[in-house]
Amino acid sequence: MAILIVDDDPVQCRLLEAMLQKSGYETVVLDNGDAALTLLGGADGARIDCVILDLVMPNLDGLGVLARLRQASINVPVIVQTAHGGIDNVVSAMRAGAIDFVVKPVGVERLQVSLRNALNTSALEGELARIKHSRSGTLGFNDIITKSPAMAAVLRMAEKAATSTIPVLVSGESGVGKELIARAIHGSGERRAKPFIAVNCGAMPENLVESILFGHEKGSFTGATERHVGKFVEASGGTLFLDEVGELPAAAQVKLLRAIQEGEVEPVGARKAIKVDVRIVSATNRDLIADVKAGRFREDLFYRLHVFPITVPPLRERPADIPALTRHFLARFAAEEGKRIRLITPEALRVLAAFHWPGNIRQLENTLFRAVVLAEGDTIGLAEFPQVSAQVQVSDHGATPDHAGEPLVPDFEQPVALPDPFADHPAGAAGMAPTAAADALPLLDGSGEVRPLEELEAELIRYAITHYRGQMSEVARRLQIGRSTLYRKLEALGLNTEREEADSEGVATERQPLKIA
Repeated sequence: MAILIVDDDPVQCRLLEAMLQKSGYETVVLDNGDAALTLLGGADGARIDCVILDLVMPNLDGLGVLARLRQASINVPVIVQTAHGGIDNVVSAMRAGAIDFVVKPVGVERLQVSLRNALNTSALEGELARIKHSRSGTLGFNDIITKSPAMAAVLRMAEKAATSTIPVLVSGESGVGKELIARAIHGSGERRAKPFIAVNCGAMPENLVESILFGHEKGSFTGATERHVGKFVEASGGTLFLDEVGELPAAAQVKLLRAIQEGEVEPVGARKAIKVDVRIVSATNRDLIADVKAGRFREDLFYRLHVFPITVPPLRERPADIPALTRHFLARFAAEEGKRIRLITPEALRVLAAFHWPGNIRQLENTLFRAVVLAEGDTIGLAEFPQVSAQVQVSDHGATPDHAGEPLVPDFEQPVALPDPFADHPAGAAGMAPTAAADALPLLDGSGEVRPLEELEAELIRYAITHYRGQMSEVARRLQIGRSTLYRKLEALGLNTEREEADSEGVATERQPLKIA
């Protein structure tokens, strides 16, 4: 996740940047409002998940940036900060569109809460906006959740298609989001104020395909008790989306070809054709070229539909999208189910990233829905993904995607960077190594005597720190002691964890790395 810091004070920038990077965020630092607007309004703006904005800056100040963001309809969440607290500043910032307000120097915990709330609120607002845009036919490319370079190329192609009425064929595996691309093409074009009509060609009964697509007159066949206009007429002036067009029967393919060529349809039982103005966007999960060669799909219809082909890659080829999609779906389902899901563990996200997802985004969506229902607390972990984790073997040193360790909503209590606690430990009957053998804690020393309690406790703490990768909160929880107690024991044993804290003046102080005697 990328956080943009906009502040003309280099000391504050360095402090914030250190806090955020230590917590697993990617940071971008700018020292003026004009540069921030240029970045957010450009191609790289989509990768920014939140902005921390200083209110008092030379030239364009924070309130001016907020006003420009609103004018440009850039809906990135903004947390404003200033050294000059006051109710007037708070009210002005919130009215201008800020999602939260902090006073310099901001503490780690306060910033943690603010960021978490901002990201969760943004995900929920984004989902509500997508639903609204989808229903109104104005869904755009900005509503598509992606961080993948492969999908960026797809969206660039789709944006070009949206500027004309050229027929588009969207191909890809089931569940990759072909209809979403079609809706964005419609919502970004000149026909966005007109209807978007979607038809699943594979779900229509063969004897009713012509009636559904082209309409029928009253009494034209048994059961036709009233006139039906058909999907082509419904979509006139707008876009007709033919999903799974490869499933159309041969007779319907002939009439579809004529409708596209002539710009008119002939309802069943009608005496004359009806003129229609329809933009065709079709989709398929089949290899239509192979179907044409096998005689299952008309070659002339194929070339009418295959004018501007767009291929959507499967989810397994765009793993960078998994964290963003996970955050999106969890925010939505948590709100629907009335649960407060705070974050997903790095281990769980690693498993999701390593899974091959044969059902693509639709399968990921259903898996996360199930995880929200199973969750008993505010954290989603491996226990909520039993079916996925059973099929994935992920080792600490295994080849997993680079992004797999990112938390859903990064917490400021991330795994602390620690050296190997067993690197300098003496070998022998009382020694341990970070291998499977370390799971059995030796109770006897080399002479066969019971080892001292203090020695066993120190070894257990060392092992727990390694096992939970330095996540001190998790170590304390698993050992069933408080964090302050854990740190006291570490100090008593001569062990210090490397962590960065901010004192009351906002100045970062650093402890020494962990040393094992």
